[in-house]
Amino acid sequence: MTRKVLEVVAAMIFSDDGKVLATQRGYGEMKDGWEFPGGKMEAGETPEVALEREMWEELEARVEVGQRVCTVEHDYEHFHLTMHCFRCRMVGGAPKLKEHEAARWLTKDDMDSVDWLPADKVAVKALMDAPCYFEQKLP
Repeated sequence: MTRKVLEVVAAMIFSDDGKVLATQRGYGEMKDGWEFPGGKMEAGETPEVALEREMWEELEARVEVGQRVCTVEHDYEHFHLTMHCFRCRMVGGAPKLKEHEAARWLTKDDMDSVDWLPADKVAVKALMDAPCYFEQKLP
């Protein structure tokens, strides 16, 4: 049997004071796990366009997409995930939880205070391996 492959995008949304947004899933098999918000890319979309669309659909927030932090390849039980993670900042609206149970703004010192989903743990490690992400301002 061929394993299903999902290609998704994830937004590492940073606040002006160097905190990053984590969201808690409110549905599905991985309900209650913490993740960077995002979702599936649609046919013909670039990762950047997909992130802008997903952030509006999930959080009713406009984001400016910055540099790619990492691409995570992870095998879950029923599918393979390719997750493109980008550093972003909010440029319009405030996060309104439409698909998530909770959200928290985390500093680099409290990134391990939530129970990250497996693929997101890899993305968190990429952030922690380059702590400058918490200090840089997006243009």
